[in-house]
Formats: sequence, C-alpha cells, structure tokens
Amino acid sequence: MTRLSVLDLAFIVEGGDAAQALRGSIALAQHAERLGYERFWVAEHHNMEGVASSATAVLIGQIAAATQTIRVGSGGIMLPNHAPLTIAEQFGTLATFFPGRIDLGLGRAPGTDGPTMRALRRHLATAHEDRFPEDVLELQAYLAPAKKDQVVRAVPGQGTEVPIWLLGSSLYSAQLSAYLGLPFAFASHFAPAMLMQALEIYRAQYRPSERHPRPYAAVALNVIVADTDAEAIRLFSSIQQRFLGMQRGERGLLPRPVDSIDALWTAGEKLAVERMLSESIVGSPRTVRARLEETLARTEADELIVACAVHDAAARRRSYELLAGLNR
Repeated sequence: MTRLSVLDLAFIVEGGDAAQALRGSIALAQHAERLGYERFWVAEHHNMEGVASSATAVLIGQIAAATQTIRVGSGGIMLPNHAPLTIAEQFGTLATFFPGRIDLGLGRAPGTDGPTMRALRRHLATAHEDRFPEDVLELQAYLAPAKKDQVVRAVPGQGTEVPIWLLGSSLYSAQLSAYLGLPFAFASHFAPAMLMQALEIYRAQYRPSERHPRPYAAVALNVIVADTDAEAIRLFSSIQQRFLGMQRGERGLLPRPVDSIDALWTAGEKLAVERMLSESIVGSPRTVRARLEETLARTEADELIVACAVHDAAARRRSYELLAGLNR
C-alpha cells in the first residue's frame, strides 16, 4: 500500500500514570519495529496532564536504545520553544549514538499555552516574533559540515546532517518546506481542513534540494483498527472525548472508551469534534482497507504517519498489528 509510520504522544490514560505511559511508548516502538513500520515519532507538548512526551529528545533516546532498526524521531520538536543550537546538540548527540536512525521533525507552534511558552524560552524579549524560517536555517547550519570560519558549532551535531522535516497544519509550513526542499508532514490527525490545499502547494512550489530532489509528503492521521467496526468505533470514543474536552478548554487524561458518546456532547460540540477528526479511519480491517485506499488515491501521500490514541495498551498494539497486515 504505502510506507507506514507511528506517531505517539505517550498518552497518560485514566487509571494510569506517566511512568506507565513512557514504558508503553517504548513497548509500542518495539512492537512497531517487529511489524515493519518505517519510523516512530513522538511529539513535544508541555503542561498537559495527559501527555508524557514533554522531554522529547530524552524519550527518543530511550526508544532508540530499546530498538534496533526502526527510525526514531520527533513529530515534532516545537522550535519556537528552543534555541536552535540546543536542538542541534540534542539531536546531534542522538545521531551520534544511533547513526542513520534519527529524524528531526520541526513544528512552528509552541504546542502549549502562553505562560508555559514563556517559561520554556523566557529569555526572548519578543516571544511573538516569528523567527521560524531563520531558526530552521540556523539549525540546518549547525547540523551541516562545519565551515572554516564558523564561530559557533554544535558538538556533537556538526556534520551529522540529521534529516529535517517540517510539520504543519496550515499552508505556511507547506510553502516553507517547498522553498527549502525538505520533506513535509501534514497534521490531519487534528487539523484536516487544509490538507489537500497544503499538499497541492507543497508539490507545485517544490524546489529540489541536494538531499531531496523530489517532494516527499507524509500525511498524519488517526487510524483505529479492531476485529469489528463496532469495537473500533468504541475504542475511537476515547479520542473523541479528548477532543470534546479541548472544545471545553479541558485537557485531562485519555478517557476510557464509552459505548455511546452521543449523550456526552451537544450538537455544536459534535460538529466541531467531527470536523477536527474528519480524516480519521476507524473500523474493521475490511473497512479500514477501503478508507485507506481512498485516502491514498486522494492525497497521493508518500507515507502515512498513524496516531492511535486508544486507552487500552493491548488494543492499541492490536490496532497497529492489524494495520500492518493490510500493508503486506
């Protein structure tokens, strides 16, 4: 079908804790490796009770150490939260430990609220200033082979040329990825509205680079596979409840699934959640295969990066197992 990868946020579930979530991410990466997934990415979020992947580079190192062949990386590092030199040193260190296996996906959003953003990078006098393009170029320079007159170097990092991806949910990163000749991943797992337009712009405006002579577009989406449509729909109710909480300004632990979510939301809330999750694919293997084929035909994605926010760890592993079986 196509290349398949995993996006994981190390969700802390109701009844669980952060230690369990982190161990679960490592176990899931090992499972994904056995199943033949291309890469395993974790995402940076802060000040969120239900997400344990805040120290993203640390978690990537633990996952890479516990696996052998699968690529491991960030989906993504929220670059506005960090000095580019710090990220170059972190990922240069990872690439030195695990050569040829580390990816660096970069996002433009802070991935958190205003007070937390200021706590992360409080030295910035003008936190509102958008320096993302300049920061990406600075980071690229730190990871490239050193120049003779270069004053500041990332050690480790210089010369590792860790592959950089740009991630986005709007047209901005699509345009910047095209301009810089970088791979691009669209976050349709939570913001699908501009998916097709972003892919069109990225491909139409792409400027070939030395490392990437052709555009490479990945699409991130929620996929939940179970033995029956009914069971998959029940499992899907956990992420629906989470997105419902986001509509209400509530961000808690990943909820347990419910038999029916209709009693939990208003008509307006249902519409908003369904809009945000409209690219989700949920069902039995037969149902999911048909939806995946439709998505691939429509997007022509080079790769699918699959999120699976399921409360039960065994059901989550089973979902990725059934999905991998469809790709053989």
